[in-house]
Amino acid sequence: MPDQPGRNAIEVRDVSKIFGSGDARFAALDRVSVAIRENEFFTLLGPSGCGKTTLLRLIAGFDFPSEGEIFLYGEDIAPLPPYRRPVNTVFQSYALFPHMTVAQNIGFGLEMLGKPKNEIKARVELMLKLVRMEALANRRTSQISGGQQQRVALARALAPQPKVLLLDEPLSALDYKLRKEMQIELKRLQNETGITFIFVTHDQEEALTMSDRIAVMSAGKILQIGSPRDIYDRPAERFVADFIGESNFLPATMVSKQDDHATVRLTSGAEISASLPQNASPAGDVTVVVRPEHAQFAAAANGAPLAGTIENVVYLGTDTHFHLKLDTGEPFIVRRQNARGHADHREAGSRVGILIPADAAQVLRD
Repeated sequence: MPDQPGRNAIEVRDVSKIFGSGDARFAALDRVSVAIRENEFFTLLGPSGCGKTTLLRLIAGFDFPSEGEIFLYGEDIAPLPPYRRPVNTVFQSYALFPHMTVAQNIGFGLEMLGKPKNEIKARVELMLKLVRMEALANRRTSQISGGQQQRVALARALAPQPKVLLLDEPLSALDYKLRKEMQIELKRLQNETGITFIFVTHDQEEALTMSDRIAVMSAGKILQIGSPRDIYDRPAERFVADFIGESNFLPATMVSKQDDHATVRLTSGAEISASLPQNASPAGDVTVVVRPEHAQFAAAANGAPLAGTIENVVYLGTDTHFHLKLDTGEPFIVRRQNARGHADHREAGSRVGILIPADAAQVLRD
């Protein structure tokens, strides 16, 4: 029976993973729960040691949870060994066979599954076309580039038609330009195959570029799950706001709140509107986050909600970053796009006012 659209491909329920014992006991995962949808490009994002690769290994079956359950299309797979799970993994090191050709590498897993030769041949040809490697089918993998090797590893993992493909930072060994190209290629492959991709990375740009949804992890917990836009524009906690992109953090005091919006008073005395995190009811002193590109320069410093002095101007080609010190003492960054004919030429030492447009500020849960 074919999988029905809208179902969850993977459900992780209250999973913990404990390593060691006694004083050396360490919780790599602490009661993690997440549902990953069918045909979704889902990314586990976080710094080294946050638990993202441990979670991937538990889904793959390379390790087993200390507590909790893992379901694949409703079937409990936590006790099953890797070879009994319809899941494949692409690792950082592609683990290709250098003495084999590209086509032989792609077909190897199908041979191990005992598939008929004509079926293997047809499937290998389809995979070569999918990853655009037809011309290199008979070349050994030791004779192709890193980006081409990555494509072969993907084709080999996709050949058995797994229900879920796990990707453990597979782009980390590539140079910047090739990595950018492969980000687009990975998303294309996911769209064309319709397979659920679960991608692990510490690179925020990769996560924002490719993902349908992102889970931001820290210290064995998932802090926030949402679309790239949700995670970037509406971070719920300081760690999320700080880890993804540049952020301005401003101390403030709650004045009033209604539904998912609030009015807060900044240390300058100005009152601004700010969004509230879902299911949060902050009171008293809070922290507000404003992305640098969402802030605007005022016509004059006098009367603006925030005012300060530009300390440094950094030109980055596509945009310019103005680093300020506010009159209240906090650092603040304003990012301006360098549109042709509309570049901002403010210089270090200039006094400026800052406007915070409606809906540009977000109150953080912590």
